[in-house]
Amino acid sequence: MEATMKNILLLVHADDGQEARLQTALDLTRALDGHLTCIDVTQSPVVAGDLYAGFGEAVMLTDERENEAKNRAALTERLSHEDVRWDWTDATGDIASCVLEAATLADLIVLNRTLDAYPLPDMRTIASRILMHARKPIVAVPENLERLNAAGRALIAWDGQASAADTMRACVPLLQLASDVHIFMARDGAEKTEPTEAAEYLSRHGVHASVKIVDDGLHAPDALIAEEAALWHADYVLMGAYSHGRLLEAFGGVTKRMLTKSKLPLVLGH
Repeated sequence: MEATMKNILLLVHADDGQEARLQTALDLTRALDGHLTCIDVTQSPVVAGDLYAGFGEAVMLTDERENEAKNRAALTERLSHEDVRWDWTDATGDIASCVLEAATLADLIVLNRTLDAYPLPDMRTIASRILMHARKPIVAVPENLERLNAAGRALIAWDGQASAADTMRACVPLLQLASDVHIFMARDGAEKTEPTEAAEYLSRHGVHASVKIVDDGLHAPDALIAEEAALWHADYVLMGAYSHGRLLEAFGGVTKRMLTKSKLPLVLGH
């Protein structure tokens, strides 16, 4: 039986990245003929301890709840006019923890990479925590993304490690929608599985991918990935996160830099 990817989990929170997240989640839910679950998080405030900390925390939490109530009313009104199946859950607490609790049956989680215009919430840290603990793919999008073209061009950044293979396998239903798939590898000698083997695997699922391998020990992998994605006009990048190949360790923080700088949506798995 062919794999499916039907349950899309969306972080709802009134911040600068919400519109991009929402549009991405709608695009994916439509493309995959799936179901959208919205987890609306009222973030618990953190106040330095003193005699008035409890009072200040209560006031801040009340304000946050009022903001999220307005946000919920606006978004549920919008969703009622969209052609997707959806449901809604409210939660209060730390954003990453609330999303993780809701992610048990999710196939794909829609988040942001780092927000450029405003540092809070710290979306890179949130995405990293969820990625590390949810053990399922996330989609991390820039805050200015207008849509995700699931039927467009998918670049797989291949390092030959288990996380890349696991992410690719989990995302076969998404890759089957792509018009073109391109597997790109910057060889470093640490790869366990060749990109040609990944292409053969995909071909058995009806996905016919091109393969490109470069030998470049001078440039950071994330820079090479970004350059190839631009040259190939990719619509999104799929990759394993927090791998431990020699080159990735040597340059360090490849996943974090991608979550900080990527101009394209990232489909990441660990």
